[in-house]
Order: sequence, then C-alpha cells, then structure tokens
Amino acid sequence: MCLLESVETWDANRIVCRAISHRALDNPLRRAGCLPALCGVEYGLQAMAAHGTLAGRLSRRAGLLASLRQTRLHVERLDDISDALVVEARRISDDLRLLVYEFAVSAGGRPLLDGRAIVIEPPGAD
Repeated sequence: MCLLESVETWDANRIVCRAISHRALDNPLRRAGCLPALCGVEYGLQAMAAHGTLAGRLSRRAGLLASLRQTRLHVERLDDISDALVVEARRISDDLRLLVYEFAVSAGGRPLLDGRAIVIEPPGAD
C-alpha cells in the first residue's frame, strides 16, 4: 500500500511528500466511511521509509516500528480535508540500526498531526 503521491523534496536529513489518497473512497485505511486522523501516522511512516531508502539508510525490506511518541492529533479525521496532505519527516538520530524521526502532516498550512517515531532495521535486512 502506497499512500504518498510524490516526493516533493529531500536531502540527507529531511523529506517532504505530497498525498491525495486521504480523499479516496477506496483508501485501505478507511473504516465506516471515515479516515481517522490517527491514520496519518502511516503517512508519516511511509515518508520516513521513502527517506531512508533515498538516503541509502534503509534497505527496501523496511524496518520495524519500535516506538511512537509525542503524537498529537490536531483534527479528528483526514478524509474531510480538501487540500493535498504535506507529509514531512526529519531524521533526528541515526545509530546503527536505530532511526529516530519526527514527522508532521499538514494541509493548506494547517497542522493535522505530528509525532516522533523510532524504527529499527532488523538484522539481516541488508
């Protein structure tokens, strides 16, 4: 499942992606006609994975989400947001197989959710 539409920009520590799948009626994360804001975490995780791959830090087999911290939801749902989502992820720590990212999802300059995630690349994932 790929929820991101495009990578707008990236560098060694940061990526900015765009998504419009939050409006799709067939979005695989929708339940009972609603896409709860908490599903925005998956958008952040996908941006992190894209960044890790582009920056040569993660293998294509992906890592394991070890921790989700300081996550704040500023809205209840995403499916009623008309603007494209801007999904940003910034790597704040990179130690062996442990990556720490901050992520934020916004639309039209309005914050929707943000948080911090720790991803572990399992041994043998090279």
